[in-house]
Amino acid sequence: MRWLLPVALTVQFMVALDMSVVNVALPDMRADLGFTPQGLLWVVNAYALAFGGLLMLGGRLADLLGSRPVLIAGLALFGAASLAGGLVRSPGALIAARAVQGVGAAALAPVAFALIAIAFPAGPARSRALGLWGMAGAAGGAVGVLAGGVLTDVAGWRAVMLVNVPIVAFALLASLRTGPTPGPAGAGARLDVAGALLATCGTAVLVLGLVGTSTHPWGSARTLATLGGAAALLVAFVAVEQRTAHPLLRPALLKGRPVLTANLFCLLLSSGQFAAFYFVSLCLQQVLGYGPTAAGIAFLPFSAGVVAGSVIATRTVAALGTRRLLAVGGGLAALGIAGFAVTARTDGTFLTFVLGPSLVSAVGIGMCFVPLGTAATTDVAPGETGMASGLLNSSRQVGGSLGLAVLVTVAAQVTGDSNRPADLVSGYATAFWAAAGLLAAGALAALVLLPGTRRADPESGPEAAPVAGPEDSQKNSGGAVDSAVSRSTQG
Repeated sequence: MRWLLPVALTVQFMVALDMSVVNVALPDMRADLGFTPQGLLWVVNAYALAFGGLLMLGGRLADLLGSRPVLIAGLALFGAASLAGGLVRSPGALIAARAVQGVGAAALAPVAFALIAIAFPAGPARSRALGLWGMAGAAGGAVGVLAGGVLTDVAGWRAVMLVNVPIVAFALLASLRTGPTPGPAGAGARLDVAGALLATCGTAVLVLGLVGTSTHPWGSARTLATLGGAAALLVAFVAVEQRTAHPLLRPALLKGRPVLTANLFCLLLSSGQFAAFYFVSLCLQQVLGYGPTAAGIAFLPFSAGVVAGSVIATRTVAALGTRRLLAVGGGLAALGIAGFAVTARTDGTFLTFVLGPSLVSAVGIGMCFVPLGTAATTDVAPGETGMASGLLNSSRQVGGSLGLAVLVTVAAQVTGDSNRPADLVSGYATAFWAAAGLLAAGALAALVLLPGTRRADPESGPEAAPVAGPEDSQKNSGGAVDSAVSRSTQG
């Protein structure tokens, strides 16, 4: 069991890494492979769409088949797609490789979160584990931007795909030493194939329609047809889930206010955060003249801020509760993103444009991970932790994809066809304001929807109801796992 936490953190780091590692390398990919501007966006969206659309399926597979088989299969698929992506010769092949990466990641992320939710008892042990889980994701995103810049400068854009191969090799070896992991949910459970297809197709068509609004007006026949088709598919998904005996997503799961609020907050948080830092990267390179490596280094304060925010959350969640912590974290994040809008200028510098807003927004975002994980697993049965994990990760990744699609459209409406730095800054600033609004809405949702803070028992940790371990053996292993968390925290 001592390898369980390193495996979960490595998977979370790698999945987050691939959400950001290609961003800085996009200009080089476009020049080498001949992407169109809209086609280039799909290098990011292909991964995000496959990942977000299949996360609920990946989580449910972990419940039905057991964590280890899904973990190993996901790692193998992710590693193979990364290797293929580093060798492609055409835009379509790279987009396909990114999509397959997303499929592999959709099997990995729910398993990592579910293992933590099951193996760590509610209280300080789980808070520390969730704090490390959040740090791993934030570090992966920040390191991805830095590594993308350095690798692109030193070895070319293909290295940003191939860097995953050694990480996958380590995770595969470590996963074989994790010891007993949660097994299948039960012999009578079945996979909801229809629900998985409807959820994936509905999400993909929705984002396709939103991305297309940058070239087709919102009232055009194409836009209305794609958005209408997406709505029909998602309505059909809801209807199927209400009728099937073994749903991909049990509708009653969302009747719990903590679970519902956690997913709504996560959707809004990722929508604003992912899009905002996409535009920060573009502003640094296209307006301020940063090279790929310099742009990556400029994101390091964000990584430091997230670590600080996660530490604060771990130490205060028992006293403040999830409601207050999410509201404060979301509010700080919104304030920081608004800072980018205020300081965006054609003659901006690292000190005036990047440092302050990055630190404020990062501390706020870091404060959200522990309460998000706690709320998302409150009152969830052990046999549905994969389902709850897939839902939370779906909210994160779909939110990021949708937020990027919408805010790219918002910025394009202001910028038009101009490439003048002043016009680009104006469009980016508008997008930053919109992103800040999304984060502020998340903070407000936490205040309104979550129940008030209950006094925490010092012996039991946060106020959230625990997710009990499904086996006595897992309960007995809690001390060893807690010790692993303590060693990781001290290290």
